[in-house]
Amino acid sequence: MQKGDSIGSTTVTLTRADLVRYAGASGDFNPIHWSESTARSVQLPGVIAHGMLTMGAAVQLVTDWCGDPGAVLDYQTRFSATVPVDEVAGATLEVSGKVAKIDDDAGTVRIDLTVTDPGHGDAKILTKAQAVVRLGH
Repeated sequence: MQKGDSIGSTTVTLTRADLVRYAGASGDFNPIHWSESTARSVQLPGVIAHGMLTMGAAVQLVTDWCGDPGAVLDYQTRFSATVPVDEVAGATLEVSGKVAKIDDDAGTVRIDLTVTDPGHGDAKILTKAQAVVRLGH
């Protein structure tokens, strides 16, 4: 493994049903995640995905790569764009990851994720999306 190596890429599809399920699991029933009229009344482009759902869906690439969700020691990001979820078409995110830093002394690697929304001009959804993974798992 070397700095710059790809860990792969994936496509994540989100539907309105996914938003409902996530709301139930997380307890986040904010109507901007299910009500078109409420979302538009606060100047959103329509119903949007929960930020934490988007963040969690993106890090799945890392957990699939390392094979152990418990090996992810740290994960953080900044939200840079909303993810509109169309009632019929849903939303599609493209996620890719690269090795950004290897710390042999600590036994960790930092993976930088790129998360874009091809349905909205390849908008960058997350910035500084970084996961630190314990090696050897």
